[in-house]
Formats: sequence, structure tokens, C-alpha cells
Amino acid sequence: MSFLFKGTSNNLPTRLTKNIARMLIFVTRITRGTAPRIFSISLREALPQLLMLTTLVVSQAGFSIEVRDDEGSLVQLDENAQRIISLAPSLTELLYAAGAGNKLVGVVEYSDYPIAAKALPIIGRYDMLDMEKILQLQPDLVVAWQSGNPRASVNRLRELGLTVYIAEPKRLDSIPSHIRRLATLAGTEELAAKVIEDFDTQLATLSENYRTKTPVRTFYQVWDRPLISAGGNELINDIIELCGGVNVFFDIELVAPKVSLEAVLTRNPEAIVASGMDIERPEWLDEWLKWKQLSAVSSNSLFFVPPELLQRHTPRALLGAALMCEQIDETRTKLRGN
Repeated sequence: MSFLFKGTSNNLPTRLTKNIARMLIFVTRITRGTAPRIFSISLREALPQLLMLTTLVVSQAGFSIEVRDDEGSLVQLDENAQRIISLAPSLTELLYAAGAGNKLVGVVEYSDYPIAAKALPIIGRYDMLDMEKILQLQPDLVVAWQSGNPRASVNRLRELGLTVYIAEPKRLDSIPSHIRRLATLAGTEELAAKVIEDFDTQLATLSENYRTKTPVRTFYQVWDRPLISAGGNELINDIIELCGGVNVFFDIELVAPKVSLEAVLTRNPEAIVASGMDIERPEWLDEWLKWKQLSAVSSNSLFFVPPELLQRHTPRALLGAALMCEQIDETRTKLRGN
């Protein structure tokens, strides 16, 4: 009866999950006498034992690889993922950091780091997925972005039988956790170990050098029209706190909240850090110079950090964090001398 499992994995749990319905249909055909005559009466008589055996095997079959994702769902694989699709540029970077870059078969637009990611097939944008292309690539693992990917699309992928891991790193110390879990799913734990160790060491050093210094009120600006900042429930806020700063909009729980000019002026940041959308310092950052009552303007504390170093939840966030910490510390010295 091996033909029942034609074209499927040699791994038992995968075969059972994908083909039990096919077997039951086949069994029904035999019992109704509609199966090909090649199947003998003796086979029909053995059907009760066959069904009992199938039930026993299903009950004993387990998954050898299990991790929890950021939704709390148990992600299960019976063998290490070999064909992975990433649904966000930052997740693509995390997979490479986990040593699983050579197992990626599809990514979304703007997955441009490392350079090798640019050669991978594109399966749409993070907010507009090409479902047909995803299915054509036959992934055994899809890594999704909780707050970025359309919920309906992610649910549909699960309904179609794909294994989905949901990620939403909100703190710097969650980045090595994701690298570790992704490495477990991909079977690349040894490759990921050094990356995790280096990250933890660098994070501890930055924390020791800056976290307990005199607080500096900091406004992080993503964009100018509309005026977009960072709330207290995202990575940028964690980086500001690491640097001994205080996010002037830490009390907003929304991700990338729109704020008003009046709110910025009222909260009077002592440092303004902008990223924009490109690697170049945005021209609109200098528009703050007209508001001379701002502490950040009077102390000449308008700074820029490339967005890919702060807005992507990857090991490179530590590079952005180091730059921001130096900038906030510069402001601290100007204002207080310590």
C-alpha cells in the first residue's frame, strides 16, 4: 500500500498527517466494492485490522522538533526545515543569523541583507503576499511577522497545511531567543551559537556603559508627514532605555504611532533621533531648527541613524543601538556634563 504515500516525505508524522484522508477514502471504496478488482477479498477482510493499526500508529506518532512562537503556538516539525519562506526583511536577516540562509527558498520585497538574500525568489510584499507563489515553492516552514503580515493571509497559509512560525521581537533580548528557536527548527544550532554569544556580550556591554546614566528625554522620528514616532511597546523604546534615555512617547502602546507637533513641543525632547526611509540623513530633520524653544535644538542635538540599523529586529540593531547611545551620551554631556 505504499502507493498511498506517493510523493510525500519519508517521515512518518508527515506522511500520516498529509495522507490519512486519502487512506480513509481508499478504505471506503474497498468496503463499498468500488475499488479496483486487483484488491482481493482477503484484503477486504483485513480492513478492521488495518484501521486498528492506523489508529495505533497515529496515536504513537510524534514530532521530534517543537518550539513556541510569539503567539504562544506550538510549532512542530518531524524533521528540520529544508525549504523556508520569510515574510519580512527582518525575519530574513534573523534566518541568516540563525545559519539557515541556505534553506530559504522565498522572501518578500526589500529583503536585501545579507547580499545573498537579493537573489532569492520574491513572494510579494510583507503586506501583500502572493499565495500562489508561496504554494508553488512548497515550503515546509513559513516565518511570519505578527504585526506586519495580513492576519487573513497567515491564517490561510495554516488552513492550507503549511507550518507557520510567528515572530514579533519587541525587545533586544528577544532577538537571540528568536535566533535560537529558528535554528532549532532549521537544525542549525551550532552555527547560531556564536552569533547568540556575541550578541549577548555586546548587549551586556552597552547596558553596563549607558543604561544607568542620567536620563535624557529622547524623541525618535520615523517620518515627517505624517509625524510618526515610536511607542513604548516596540524595539526602539527598548534601545532608547538601553542608552539611558527616556522615550517621550513611551506611554503610547501603539506601534509607530502618529503624533502631533504640539505633543512634541509640549514634551520638549532633549535629543531628537531620526531615521527616515533611506541611508541618507533626511532633510526634514532640520525643520526642527525653527523651534528654538526645544531643548534638542538649543543644544544642537539632532541626530540620524540609518533605519535598517534600528527598525529591523536583527543583530544589526546593536549597531544602531551603539550609535544612538553615543548620540544620547553626547547630549547628556552638553546638558549636564556627565
